[in-house]
Amino acid sequence: MMNLTIPKMACDGCAKSIKKVVLDIDAQAQVEADPATKKVQINSRIDESIFRTALSTAGYPADPA
Repeated sequence: MMNLTIPKMACDGCAKSIKKVVLDIDAQAQVEADPATKKVQINSRIDESIFRTALSTAGYPADPA
């Protein structure tokens, strides 16, 4: 399980966009995004760096939580 902090996640629309980025990489991933805490949890076998790069490209730079 990966735990990330995404400071730019401000609303449910952001959370939906973040989930889409994750699921575009791994359709089998489980992802929870909470705009209130700016935390994202991803359960996937794909390396965390792949998700962090894709999220950054989409405008949502992520830091390890």
